[in-house]
Amino acid sequence: MSELTPITVARGDGIGPEIMDATLRVLQAAGARIAPEFIEIGQQQYLAGHSSGIAPEAWDSLRRTKVFLKAPITTPQGGGFKSLNVTIRKTLGLYANVRPCVSYAPFVRTLHPQMNLVIVRENEEDLYAGIEHRQTDEVYQCLKLITRPGCEKIVRYAFEYARRHGRKKVTCMTKDNIMKMTDGLFHRVFDEIAPQYPEIETEHLIIDIGAARLATRPERFDVIVTPNLYGDILSDIAAELTGSVGLAPSANIGDHVAMFEAIHGSAPDIAGKGIANPSGLLLAAVMMLVHIGQPAVAETVHNAWLRTIEDGVHTAELHGSLSIGRPFGSMDFADAVIERLGQRPEQLAAVRYTQADARGAAPTAAIQVKVQRRAPAVKTLVGVDVFVHAADVNPDALAGQLCALATPSLALQMITNRGVKVWPAGFPETFCTDHWRCRFVAPQGQAVTHADIVGLLQALTAGGVDVIKTENLCTFDGERGYALGQGQ
Repeated sequence: MSELTPITVARGDGIGPEIMDATLRVLQAAGARIAPEFIEIGQQQYLAGHSSGIAPEAWDSLRRTKVFLKAPITTPQGGGFKSLNVTIRKTLGLYANVRPCVSYAPFVRTLHPQMNLVIVRENEEDLYAGIEHRQTDEVYQCLKLITRPGCEKIVRYAFEYARRHGRKKVTCMTKDNIMKMTDGLFHRVFDEIAPQYPEIETEHLIIDIGAARLATRPERFDVIVTPNLYGDILSDIAAELTGSVGLAPSANIGDHVAMFEAIHGSAPDIAGKGIANPSGLLLAAVMMLVHIGQPAVAETVHNAWLRTIEDGVHTAELHGSLSIGRPFGSMDFADAVIERLGQRPEQLAAVRYTQADARGAAPTAAIQVKVQRRAPAVKTLVGVDVFVHAADVNPDALAGQLCALATPSLALQMITNRGVKVWPAGFPETFCTDHWRCRFVAPQGQAVTHADIVGLLQALTAGGVDVIKTENLCTFDGERGYALGQGQ
C-alpha cells in the first residue's frame, strides 16, 4: 500500500461545502490515496481583512502539498476585493488553465452531441495582469501584457497536452488583425513552435470567427490555445454547449503547484438546499488523481460517473425525460456514483487512464515546458509618447501649445485620441475625450537620450501641461517596438 499524497482542500462558500463533501465521499470510497489538509478561503477571509480572500498561513499548506482541490467561493461586492483565483494562479505560477468540454448525449441534452474538445488558456498575464488606472475625468486604462516566455509556455503546453492525450489538432485563436504586437506575438510564437509537432494538425483563427464556429460547430475543434481573456470566455461558452457548466472541470497547472476546481461559481441562491451538482468538482478531482499519479482510481471514478449519468441519475439542473425518478441531491448523486464504482458505461465512451497519462508519482512531475530565453536585442531610444489630460481643447490648439514648449531634441510628430490620429490633418467628425497621446520624436538621424525626455517633460509641466503618463519609443534590433496611430 503506497503512502498517502497530501492535498490542500478548501470547502469554499455557497454550494462549495456540499459539493466538496460529496466529492470527497466518492474519492474515499474509490480508494484514493490522499491526505486532505483543509484551509479556509473565500468570503469570511475577505471580511476578516484579507484582500485576496486567503490568510497568510493557508499559503504554507499550498506550498507544502503543491496540490489544491478547491470549491467555489464568494467574493464580496465592492470594497476593492481581489480575485482569489487570479491571486493564486499568478503567485504560484499556474500558467496553464486546462478545461475539457465533452458532450454526454443523449443523456445530457445538447445541440452538439459529438463535442469533445479541450481549451488550454494562458493563465497569468494579458488583461488579467490587473494593472488599471484612472487617468483623466473621462478615461480609464487597463494594460494588456503579453510576454514571449508566457506565450512559449502555454503554446508548448498545448502541443504537449495534445501529444500526450492523443489529440490530433491544435487551434490558436487571437485578435492579431487589430492587436498586431501583443496578439501578434502569441500568433507568431504558435507558428514558431507548431513545426516541432509535425504529427499534429494546426490552424489559426481570429477570435471572433473562431468563437462563432465554436458556438455552431464545436465538433471541428480538438485543442484550442488562447491568451487569457479569450480563453476565459470561450471555455464558459464551450462548457455551456455541452449541456451545463455544472459538468465542467478545470485544472490550473504550473511547474510546481496545481489547482483543480469546477468552473462554476458558488451559487448562493441554492446554497444549503443539498441540490447542487457535484459533477464539475468531481471531474476536477479526477484530473487531480491523474496529476498525482493515481490513474487507476481516476479511471474508476470517471467511468462510474459516466455510468451514473447514463443510468439517468441526474441532479436538478439536468433532470429531464431521460432521468429516473426525482432529481437527485448532492449526496444522493455521490452515493449513486459510489454504487457504480467498478462499472463502466454501456453507451457513452468509457475512459482509460494509464501511467503514461499521469504526471508520475510526484505531484510536481508535470509536463515539462522549457523556455529558451533569447539574447537581449539592441534597444535604441527614438522618442516618447506623452499622455496628456486636457479638457475642452481642440487638437490644433493643443498642438500649438505643445509645439511652443517642445525642446530642440524632441519635436511633436502627431497627436492621437483613443488611438486615432487627430493632428496633423485630423477630421472634425472624430469624437475626442480629455485624454491625448502626444508623440515626440527626434529630428532625422539624431539620437535620443533619457535626459532629452526628462528635459521635454520639465518644459511641458513648467508650461502647465498635465502629463499623466509616458511611454518610451524604442526600436529593437532596428525593428519598431511601438504601434503607429490609426490614420497615420
